[in-house]
Amino acid sequence: MSVDPSTLIVAVVAAAGAFVQGMDAPPEVKDQATQTLESYSAPTADQQVSDLIAALPEPARAPAQQAVDEVTAAAAAALEPHLPPGALAPPPAPEPEPPAQQGAPPSGPESGLPTAVFLSTPPAYGDDSETGTSTVLQPVPAAFPRASLAPVGAIALFAPWLRKAGSLCDGIKPATLAALYAAENGFRYGPTAPVSSSGALGPGQFMPGTWAIYGRDADDDGKADVLGIADPVMASGHLLCDMHEQIDAWKRQGRVSGDTLDLTIAAYNAGSGAVLRSGGMPSGRPDYENQTKPYVAKIRGSEPSFAHLLAPLIGLPLAAGVGGRVVESAVGYLGLPYVWGGGNVNGPSGGGFDCSGLTSFAIHAATGITLPRTSETQWNIGQEIPMDQARPGDLLFGNWQSGGPGHVAIYIGNGQMIHAPTTGDVVRIADVFPEMKARRIL
Repeated sequence: MSVDPSTLIVAVVAAAGAFVQGMDAPPEVKDQATQTLESYSAPTADQQVSDLIAALPEPARAPAQQAVDEVTAAAAAALEPHLPPGALAPPPAPEPEPPAQQGAPPSGPESGLPTAVFLSTPPAYGDDSETGTSTVLQPVPAAFPRASLAPVGAIALFAPWLRKAGSLCDGIKPATLAALYAAENGFRYGPTAPVSSSGALGPGQFMPGTWAIYGRDADDDGKADVLGIADPVMASGHLLCDMHEQIDAWKRQGRVSGDTLDLTIAAYNAGSGAVLRSGGMPSGRPDYENQTKPYVAKIRGSEPSFAHLLAPLIGLPLAAGVGGRVVESAVGYLGLPYVWGGGNVNGPSGGGFDCSGLTSFAIHAATGITLPRTSETQWNIGQEIPMDQARPGDLLFGNWQSGGPGHVAIYIGNGQMIHAPTTGDVVRIADVFPEMKARRIL
Protein backbone atom coordinates (compact mmCIF):
# COMPACT_ATOMS: atom_id res chain seq x y z
CA MET A 1 0.00 0.00 0.00
CA SER A 2 1.23 3.50 -0.70
CA VAL A 3 1.13 6.17 1.96
CA ASP A 4 -0.44 9.47 0.96
CA PRO A 5 1.95 12.23 2.08
CA SER A 6 -1.05 14.21 3.32
CA THR A 7 -1.73 11.46 5.82
CA LEU A 8 1.65 12.16 7.40
CA ILE A 9 0.78 15.81 7.96
CA VAL A 10 1.18 15.67 11.72
CA ALA A 11 4.71 14.32 11.43
CA VAL A 12 5.59 16.71 8.61
CA VAL A 13 4.34 19.79 10.40
CA ALA A 14 6.04 18.68 13.62
CA ALA A 15 9.35 18.40 11.76
CA ALA A 16 9.00 21.75 10.02
CA GLY A 17 7.79 23.42 13.19
CA ALA A 18 10.62 21.95 15.21
CA PHE A 19 13.16 23.25 12.73
CA VAL A 20 11.59 26.71 12.80
CA GLN A 21 11.76 26.76 16.60
CA GLY A 22 15.35 25.56 16.66
CA MET A 23 16.84 27.65 13.86
CA ASP A 24 18.67 30.90 14.33
CA ALA A 25 16.45 33.26 12.38
CA PRO A 26 14.98 36.74 12.93
CA PRO A 27 11.67 36.83 14.85
CA GLU A 28 9.79 38.07 11.79
CA VAL A 29 10.90 34.99 9.81
CA LYS A 30 9.86 32.63 12.61
CA ASP A 31 6.51 34.42 12.92
CA GLN A 32 5.84 34.07 9.21
CA ALA A 33 6.77 30.40 9.25
CA THR A 34 4.61 29.76 12.31
CA GLN A 35 1.60 31.44 10.74
CA THR A 36 2.01 29.33 7.62
CA LEU A 37 2.18 26.12 9.67
CA GLU A 38 -0.85 27.09 11.73
CA SER A 39 -2.95 27.53 8.60
CA TYR A 40 -2.23 24.19 6.91
CA SER A 41 -4.96 21.82 5.79
CA ALA A 42 -4.38 18.17 4.93
CA PRO A 43 -5.48 18.26 1.26
CA THR A 44 -2.88 20.93 0.41
CA ALA A 45 -0.28 19.91 2.99
CA ASP A 46 2.53 19.18 0.56
CA GLN A 47 2.25 22.52 -1.19
CA GLN A 48 1.88 24.46 2.04
CA VAL A 49 4.97 22.87 3.60
CA SER A 50 6.88 23.58 0.39
CA ASP A 51 5.74 27.19 0.51
CA LEU A 52 6.89 27.42 4.12
CA ILE A 53 10.36 26.12 3.28
CA ALA A 54 10.60 28.47 0.31
CA ALA A 55 9.89 31.39 2.65
CA LEU A 56 12.87 30.57 4.87
CA PRO A 57 16.28 32.22 4.40
CA GLU A 58 18.37 30.46 1.73
CA PRO A 59 20.81 28.75 4.16
CA ALA A 60 17.92 27.28 6.14
CA ARG A 61 15.97 25.74 3.25
CA ALA A 62 18.01 22.58 2.67
CA PRO A 63 18.18 21.57 6.37
CA ALA A 64 14.46 22.26 6.77
CA GLN A 65 13.58 20.13 3.74
CA GLN A 66 15.84 17.36 5.03
CA ALA A 67 14.07 17.42 8.42
CA VAL A 68 10.68 17.12 6.71
CA ASP A 69 11.87 14.33 4.39
CA GLU A 70 13.45 12.32 7.22
CA VAL A 71 10.36 12.44 9.45
CA THR A 72 8.02 11.67 6.54
CA ALA A 73 10.14 8.70 5.43
CA ALA A 74 10.43 7.36 8.99
CA ALA A 75 6.68 7.67 9.55
CA ALA A 76 5.85 5.98 6.25
CA ALA A 77 8.27 3.12 6.90
CA ALA A 78 6.78 2.53 10.35
CA LEU A 79 3.16 2.82 9.29
CA GLU A 80 2.97 0.84 6.07
CA PRO A 81 3.70 -2.67 7.42
CA HIS A 82 1.22 -2.40 10.26
CA LEU A 83 -1.92 -0.77 8.91
CA PRO A 84 -4.71 -2.47 6.97
CA PRO A 85 -5.27 -1.37 3.36
CA GLY A 86 -7.16 1.87 3.20
CA ALA A 87 -6.62 2.75 6.85
CA LEU A 88 -4.82 5.95 5.95
CA ALA A 89 -7.31 7.20 3.41
CA PRO A 90 -8.12 10.80 4.28
CA PRO A 91 -11.73 11.53 5.24
CA PRO A 92 -13.88 13.96 3.26
CA ALA A 93 -13.02 17.55 4.05
CA PRO A 94 -15.48 18.96 6.59
CA GLU A 95 -17.57 22.00 5.84
CA PRO A 96 -16.12 24.94 7.77
CA GLU A 97 -18.44 26.71 10.15
CA PRO A 98 -17.93 29.48 12.68
CA PRO A 99 -17.69 28.33 16.29
CA ALA A 100 -19.67 30.04 18.96
CA GLN A 101 -19.84 31.15 22.52
CA GLN A 102 -22.65 30.73 24.98
CA GLY A 103 -25.57 33.12 24.59
CA ALA A 104 -24.19 35.09 21.63
CA PRO A 105 -23.85 34.71 17.84
CA PRO A 106 -20.95 32.34 17.13
CA SER A 107 -17.76 33.63 15.58
CA GLY A 108 -14.13 32.67 15.44
CA PRO A 109 -11.68 30.49 13.45
CA GLU A 110 -12.81 28.02 10.85
CA SER A 111 -12.12 24.32 11.24
CA GLY A 112 -10.05 21.81 9.35
CA LEU A 113 -9.20 18.22 10.30
CA PRO A 114 -5.83 16.54 9.95
CA THR A 115 -6.36 12.98 8.83
CA ALA A 116 -4.96 10.85 11.63
CA VAL A 117 -2.94 10.75 14.82
CA PHE A 118 -1.04 7.55 15.57
CA LEU A 119 -0.52 6.02 18.98
CA SER A 120 2.38 3.64 19.42
CA THR A 121 3.78 1.35 22.06
CA PRO A 122 6.84 2.59 23.99
CA PRO A 123 9.87 2.12 21.73
CA ALA A 124 13.36 1.12 22.69
CA TYR A 125 15.09 4.13 24.14
CA GLY A 126 18.44 5.63 24.87
CA ASP A 127 20.30 8.90 25.15
CA ASP A 128 23.22 7.76 23.00
CA SER A 129 21.73 4.77 21.22
CA GLU A 130 19.99 5.25 17.89
CA THR A 131 18.49 1.76 17.81
CA GLY A 132 14.96 0.73 18.68
CA THR A 133 11.64 0.12 17.03
CA SER A 134 8.09 1.25 17.52
CA THR A 135 4.99 -0.81 16.88
CA VAL A 136 2.27 1.28 15.32
CA LEU A 137 -1.27 0.49 16.42
CA GLN A 138 -4.63 1.29 14.86
CA PRO A 139 -4.81 4.95 13.81
CA VAL A 140 -7.09 7.22 15.81
CA PRO A 141 -8.94 9.86 13.78
CA ALA A 142 -7.96 13.34 14.83
CA ALA A 143 -10.42 16.08 15.69
CA PHE A 144 -8.22 19.11 16.00
CA PRO A 145 -10.05 22.27 14.91
CA ARG A 146 -6.94 23.80 13.39
CA ALA A 147 -3.25 23.10 13.17
CA SER A 148 -0.57 24.29 15.51
CA LEU A 149 3.11 23.52 15.91
CA ALA A 150 2.34 21.11 18.75
CA PRO A 151 -1.43 20.44 18.85
CA VAL A 152 -1.10 17.40 21.09
CA GLY A 153 1.08 19.39 23.45
CA ALA A 154 -1.54 22.13 23.69
CA ILE A 155 -4.30 19.63 24.45
CA ALA A 156 -2.06 17.88 26.97
CA LEU A 157 -1.82 21.10 28.97
CA PHE A 158 -5.62 21.15 29.17
CA ALA A 159 -5.96 17.42 29.89
CA PRO A 160 -5.69 17.46 33.72
CA TRP A 161 -8.31 20.19 33.97
CA LEU A 162 -10.54 18.52 31.40
CA ARG A 163 -10.38 15.44 33.62
CA LYS A 164 -11.29 17.43 36.72
CA ALA A 165 -14.05 19.44 35.08
CA GLY A 166 -15.34 16.27 33.43
CA SER A 167 -15.88 14.69 36.85
CA LEU A 168 -18.08 17.44 38.29
CA CYS A 169 -21.30 15.72 37.22
CA ASP A 170 -22.32 12.52 35.47
CA GLY A 171 -23.61 14.24 32.34
CA ILE A 172 -20.41 16.00 31.25
CA LYS A 173 -17.29 14.01 30.35
CA PRO A 174 -13.73 15.16 29.55
CA ALA A 175 -14.10 14.29 25.87
CA THR A 176 -17.21 16.48 25.62
CA LEU A 177 -15.33 19.43 27.09
CA ALA A 178 -12.35 18.80 24.80
CA ALA A 179 -14.56 18.70 21.71
CA LEU A 180 -16.31 21.87 22.84
CA TYR A 181 -13.01 23.69 23.42
CA ALA A 182 -11.82 22.60 19.99
CA ALA A 183 -14.92 24.14 18.45
CA GLU A 184 -14.84 27.29 20.56
CA ASN A 185 -11.29 28.56 20.15
CA GLY A 186 -9.00 25.72 19.15
CA PHE A 187 -7.39 25.40 22.63
CA ARG A 188 -5.82 28.83 22.16
CA TYR A 189 -5.20 30.57 25.45
CA GLY A 190 -3.18 33.39 26.96
CA PRO A 191 -2.94 37.09 26.11
CA THR A 192 -2.79 36.42 22.36
CA ALA A 193 -5.91 34.19 22.25
CA PRO A 194 -8.35 35.62 19.70
CA VAL A 195 -11.35 37.56 20.94
CA SER A 196 -14.59 37.06 19.03
CA SER A 197 -16.35 39.92 17.28
CA SER A 198 -18.96 39.88 20.04
CA GLY A 199 -16.34 40.10 22.80
CA ALA A 200 -16.11 36.45 23.90
CA LEU A 201 -12.80 35.71 25.60
CA GLY A 202 -10.32 32.90 26.11
CA PRO A 203 -10.31 29.23 25.17
CA GLY A 204 -13.86 28.81 26.48
CA GLN A 205 -15.11 31.94 24.67
CA PHE A 206 -16.84 33.38 27.72
CA MET A 207 -18.96 36.49 27.44
CA PRO A 208 -18.10 38.96 30.24
CA GLY A 209 -21.50 38.56 31.92
CA THR A 210 -21.23 34.78 32.05
CA TRP A 211 -17.65 34.95 33.28
CA ALA A 212 -18.75 37.27 36.10
CA ILE A 213 -20.97 34.45 37.36
CA TYR A 214 -18.81 31.37 36.72
CA GLY A 215 -15.25 32.69 36.65
CA ARG A 216 -13.32 31.45 39.70
CA ASP A 217 -9.67 30.97 40.67
CA ALA A 218 -9.49 27.21 40.10
CA ASP A 219 -5.72 26.81 40.27
CA ASP A 220 -5.12 29.03 43.33
CA ASP A 221 -2.83 31.45 41.54
CA GLY A 222 -4.59 34.47 43.00
CA LYS A 223 -6.78 35.45 40.03
CA ALA A 224 -9.66 34.21 37.91
CA ASP A 225 -8.08 34.31 34.47
CA VAL A 226 -10.50 33.97 31.56
CA LEU A 227 -7.51 33.70 29.21
CA GLY A 228 -5.85 30.86 31.12
CA ILE A 229 -6.41 27.12 31.13
CA ALA A 230 -7.57 25.97 34.56
CA ASP A 231 -10.08 28.73 35.34
CA PRO A 232 -12.07 28.67 32.08
CA VAL A 233 -12.13 24.87 31.85
CA MET A 234 -13.51 24.56 35.36
CA ALA A 235 -15.97 27.40 34.70
CA SER A 236 -17.18 25.59 31.57
CA GLY A 237 -17.58 22.40 33.56
CA HIS A 238 -19.71 24.09 36.20
CA LEU A 239 -21.76 25.96 33.58
CA LEU A 240 -22.41 22.82 31.54
CA CYS A 241 -23.33 20.81 34.64
CA ASP A 242 -25.81 23.49 35.72
CA MET A 243 -27.33 23.56 32.23
CA HIS A 244 -27.48 19.76 32.11
CA GLU A 245 -29.31 19.64 35.44
CA GLN A 246 -31.74 22.37 34.39
CA ILE A 247 -32.52 20.74 31.07
CA ASP A 248 -33.00 17.36 32.70
CA ALA A 249 -35.53 18.98 35.06
CA TRP A 250 -37.35 20.57 32.12
CA LYS A 251 -37.52 17.18 30.43
CA ARG A 252 -39.08 15.61 33.50
CA GLN A 253 -41.63 18.43 33.52
CA GLY A 254 -42.42 17.83 29.86
CA ARG A 255 -41.27 21.31 28.85
CA VAL A 256 -38.49 20.17 26.49
CA SER A 257 -37.63 16.94 24.67
CA GLY A 258 -34.49 15.56 23.11
CA ASP A 259 -31.12 14.20 24.14
CA THR A 260 -30.06 16.00 27.32
CA LEU A 261 -26.40 16.37 26.33
CA ASP A 262 -27.30 17.61 22.85
CA LEU A 263 -29.55 20.24 24.40
CA THR A 264 -26.88 21.17 26.96
CA ILE A 265 -24.32 21.81 24.23
CA ALA A 266 -26.93 23.82 22.32
CA ALA A 267 -27.54 25.87 25.46
CA TYR A 268 -23.80 26.61 25.77
CA ASN A 269 -24.00 28.01 22.25
CA ALA A 270 -27.36 29.75 22.16
CA GLY A 271 -28.40 30.00 25.81
CA SER A 272 -30.73 27.87 27.92
CA GLY A 273 -33.62 30.19 27.06
CA ALA A 274 -33.38 29.19 23.41
CA VAL A 275 -33.76 25.53 24.38
CA LEU A 276 -36.79 26.26 26.55
CA ARG A 277 -38.46 28.49 23.95
CA SER A 278 -38.03 25.85 21.27
CA GLY A 279 -39.12 23.00 23.52
CA GLY A 280 -35.88 21.23 22.69
CA MET A 281 -33.19 21.79 20.09
CA PRO A 282 -33.24 25.48 19.13
CA SER A 283 -34.78 25.82 15.68
CA GLY A 284 -36.56 28.20 13.39
CA ARG A 285 -34.13 31.12 13.47
CA PRO A 286 -31.23 31.32 11.00
CA ASP A 287 -28.70 31.41 13.85
CA TYR A 288 -30.07 28.18 15.26
CA GLU A 289 -30.25 26.39 11.93
CA ASN A 290 -26.90 27.56 10.55
CA GLN A 291 -24.85 27.75 13.73
CA THR A 292 -26.28 26.00 16.77
CA LYS A 293 -27.34 22.73 15.15
CA PRO A 294 -24.05 22.25 13.25
CA TYR A 295 -22.16 23.24 16.41
CA VAL A 296 -23.87 20.46 18.39
CA ALA A 297 -23.34 17.90 15.61
CA LYS A 298 -19.69 18.82 15.31
CA ILE A 299 -19.00 18.42 19.03
CA ARG A 300 -20.89 15.16 19.37
CA GLY A 301 -19.22 13.81 16.23
CA SER A 302 -15.71 14.55 17.49
CA GLU A 303 -16.20 13.26 21.04
CA PRO A 304 -14.98 9.70 20.23
CA SER A 305 -11.79 11.04 18.66
CA PHE A 306 -11.06 13.18 21.70
CA ALA A 307 -11.80 10.26 24.01
CA HIS A 308 -9.05 8.28 22.22
CA LEU A 309 -6.70 11.23 22.17
CA LEU A 310 -7.17 12.02 25.86
CA ALA A 311 -6.77 8.42 27.00
CA PRO A 312 -2.96 8.55 27.40
CA LEU A 313 -3.10 12.15 28.64
CA ILE A 314 -5.93 12.04 31.13
CA GLY A 315 -3.68 10.72 33.90
CA LEU A 316 -1.48 13.79 33.78
CA PRO A 317 -1.28 15.44 37.19
CA LEU A 318 -2.77 18.86 37.77
CA ALA A 319 0.08 21.31 37.51
CA ALA A 320 0.96 22.24 41.08
CA GLY A 321 4.16 23.56 42.54
CA VAL A 322 7.56 23.36 40.95
CA GLY A 323 7.13 19.69 39.91
CA GLY A 324 4.00 20.58 38.00
CA ARG A 325 5.87 23.37 36.24
CA VAL A 326 8.59 20.93 35.18
CA VAL A 327 5.96 18.61 33.70
CA GLU A 328 4.16 21.48 31.98
CA SER A 329 7.40 22.73 30.43
CA ALA A 330 8.02 19.31 28.87
CA VAL A 331 4.41 18.64 27.86
CA GLY A 332 4.42 21.73 25.68
CA TYR A 333 6.81 19.90 23.32
CA LEU A 334 4.86 16.67 22.87
CA GLY A 335 5.26 15.57 19.26
CA LEU A 336 8.61 17.31 18.71
CA PRO A 337 11.10 14.99 16.94
CA TYR A 338 13.94 13.26 18.76
CA VAL A 339 17.28 14.74 17.67
CA TRP A 340 20.50 13.19 18.98
CA GLY A 341 22.31 15.89 20.94
CA GLY A 342 19.35 18.24 20.52
CA GLY A 343 18.09 20.70 23.10
CA ASN A 344 19.46 22.63 26.04
CA VAL A 345 18.27 25.06 28.71
CA ASN A 346 17.08 27.42 25.96
CA GLY A 347 14.79 24.89 24.27
CA PRO A 348 15.05 22.59 21.25
CA SER A 349 18.02 22.80 18.89
CA GLY A 350 18.58 21.22 15.52
CA GLY A 351 14.84 20.70 15.31
CA GLY A 352 14.22 18.76 18.52
CA PHE A 353 15.40 17.21 21.78
CA ASP A 354 17.23 14.13 22.91
CA CYS A 355 16.31 12.71 26.31
CA SER A 356 18.72 14.72 28.44
CA GLY A 357 18.17 17.84 26.35
CA LEU A 358 14.48 17.67 27.25
CA THR A 359 15.14 17.22 30.96
CA SER A 360 17.75 19.99 30.92
CA PHE A 361 15.23 22.38 29.37
CA ALA A 362 12.26 21.44 31.55
CA ILE A 363 14.18 21.64 34.84
CA HIS A 364 15.75 24.97 33.89
CA ALA A 365 12.49 26.47 32.61
CA ALA A 366 10.71 25.62 35.85
CA THR A 367 13.45 26.27 38.39
CA GLY A 368 16.42 28.05 36.83
CA ILE A 369 18.64 25.07 37.73
CA THR A 370 21.17 24.14 35.05
CA LEU A 371 21.76 20.39 34.84
CA PRO A 372 24.78 18.69 33.29
CA ARG A 373 24.06 17.79 29.68
CA THR A 374 24.02 13.97 29.59
CA SER A 375 21.93 11.35 31.36
CA GLU A 376 25.05 9.88 33.00
CA THR A 377 26.04 13.21 34.55
CA GLN A 378 22.48 14.16 35.47
CA TRP A 379 22.35 10.99 37.58
CA ASN A 380 24.88 12.61 39.92
CA ILE A 381 22.59 15.55 40.75
CA GLY A 382 20.06 15.43 43.57
CA GLN A 383 19.11 12.41 45.63
CA GLU A 384 17.95 8.92 44.65
CA ILE A 385 14.52 7.99 45.98
CA PRO A 386 12.48 4.77 45.83
CA MET A 387 10.37 4.55 42.68
CA ASP A 388 7.18 4.26 44.73
CA GLN A 389 7.93 7.67 46.23
CA ALA A 390 8.43 9.44 42.89
CA ARG A 391 6.29 12.50 42.29
CA PRO A 392 5.73 14.73 39.24
CA GLY A 393 8.90 16.52 38.23
CA ASP A 394 11.31 13.87 39.50
CA LEU A 395 13.76 12.44 36.97
CA LEU A 396 13.71 8.76 36.01
CA PHE A 397 16.82 6.97 34.74
CA GLY A 398 17.13 3.73 32.79
CA ASN A 399 18.99 1.83 30.07
CA TRP A 400 21.77 1.08 32.55
CA GLN A 401 25.24 0.57 31.13
CA SER A 402 28.76 0.38 32.55
CA GLY A 403 29.05 4.17 32.52
CA GLY A 404 25.67 4.75 34.10
CA PRO A 405 22.15 5.43 32.77
CA GLY A 406 21.73 5.83 29.03
CA HIS A 407 18.28 7.37 29.29
CA VAL A 408 16.46 9.96 31.40
CA ALA A 409 12.80 10.96 31.57
CA ILE A 410 10.46 13.12 33.66
CA TYR A 411 7.91 11.46 35.93
CA ILE A 412 4.40 12.86 35.49
CA GLY A 413 2.47 10.66 37.92
CA ASN A 414 0.25 7.57 37.75
CA GLY A 415 3.10 5.38 36.52
CA GLN A 416 3.73 7.54 33.45
CA MET A 417 6.59 9.67 32.22
CA ILE A 418 7.34 12.09 29.40
CA HIS A 419 10.55 11.57 27.45
CA ALA A 420 12.36 11.85 24.12
CA PRO A 421 12.84 8.16 23.28
CA THR A 422 15.11 7.60 20.27
CA THR A 423 15.88 8.56 16.68
CA GLY A 424 12.79 8.42 14.48
CA ASP A 425 10.45 9.00 17.41
CA VAL A 426 9.05 12.09 19.08
CA VAL A 427 8.62 13.50 22.58
CA ARG A 428 5.85 11.39 24.04
CA ILE A 429 4.11 10.10 27.16
CA ALA A 430 4.75 6.47 28.06
CA ASP A 431 4.45 4.05 30.94
CA VAL A 432 7.51 4.00 33.19
CA PHE A 433 9.91 1.35 31.88
CA PRO A 434 11.04 -1.57 34.08
CA GLU A 435 14.19 -1.16 36.16
CA MET A 436 14.09 2.63 36.05
CA LYS A 437 15.36 4.52 39.09
CA ALA A 438 14.12 7.86 40.40
CA ARG A 439 16.08 10.89 41.44
CA ARG A 440 14.77 14.06 43.06
CA ILE A 441 16.51 17.15 41.77
CA LEU A 442 14.21 19.80 43.24
